[in-house]
Amino acid sequence: MSVHILGIESSCDETSAAVLIDGQIISNNTVNQDVHAKYGGVVPELASRAHMANIVPVVHDALHTAGLLPANLDAVAVTQGPGLLGALMVGMSYAKGFAMSLGIPLLTVHHMHAHVLAHFIDKPVPRFPFLCLTVSGGHTQIVIVKDYLDMQVLGETIDDAAGEAYDKTAKMFGIPYPGGPLIDRFAQQGNENAYHFPEPRVPGYDFSFSGLKTSILYFLQKMTATDQDFVSKNKHDLCASVQKTINDILIKKLKLAARATGISEIAIAGGVSANSGLRKKLSEEGEKNGWNTYIPKFAYCTDNAAMIAVSGYYKYLKNDFATLNAKPLARMPE
Repeated sequence: MSVHILGIESSCDETSAAVLIDGQIISNNTVNQDVHAKYGGVVPELASRAHMANIVPVVHDALHTAGLLPANLDAVAVTQGPGLLGALMVGMSYAKGFAMSLGIPLLTVHHMHAHVLAHFIDKPVPRFPFLCLTVSGGHTQIVIVKDYLDMQVLGETIDDAAGEAYDKTAKMFGIPYPGGPLIDRFAQQGNENAYHFPEPRVPGYDFSFSGLKTSILYFLQKMTATDQDFVSKNKHDLCASVQKTINDILIKKLKLAARATGISEIAIAGGVSANSGLRKKLSEEGEKNGWNTYIPKFAYCTDNAAMIAVSGYYKYLKNDFATLNAKPLARMPE
């Protein structure tokens, strides 16, 4: 008997819906919110309003692309958290109403777990257990993935995430939001060894990026004191140097975890996994260390409903259903 699942994602500023049939993604429709660009970051209230406007047509388009009617669905999977509470409420409320009206199960999904399980959308897929460096706008983690629904966080950021470091550094450089992808673009034309920034000394597998941001700020203040055009003259080299520093921090911790656990199945996930420098560095380290490395397609790096549908699929197989009393959570335990 075929399993048809609708996935819904609304944790931040992407409204997304996907359809999965028997473990295969058939459609994955996402609408971005351009309204935040002029504010230099996501405005929660505006995000919630945009989700309310977008969710009905996005779900309709996902079902239409998959050639399904709502009556064909067996379950609805939705992001429960973590994320912006108002944005999550839109997706959760819609999913609950959808499931209740059809009399089908509701599947609530942990957003960070879904980023990891994005690796099971397309082949090749990692073998269990594997390590996943999960790097998004608000989270940076190293996770041991023992099974589809069994994950253990080895280390995480103690302050800012890597994605925040990229966006806030971009703001210092005068690069518009979202700055991370633009830093990546400029970095490809720069010298990554032009400038050197200190790396934080954090024990174990945890991360810290607040000190790096401060050092970049002080460096820019010093250099622009004598040359107001320093940033514009050296933007490509600055971007390349910052990108190298952030990616070195990430990969060093990943190598440490790989050595300690003896795991050679290594993956990256989350929005920052779209960074070309990080993807290249992981591939290079994989060749040096004999790892089998897994890098998701760009479409599955940023927030998307395909990863929610896949996560829901594995919960469906375990009969791990949620009740209609389930609530959106801005923060969720791992």
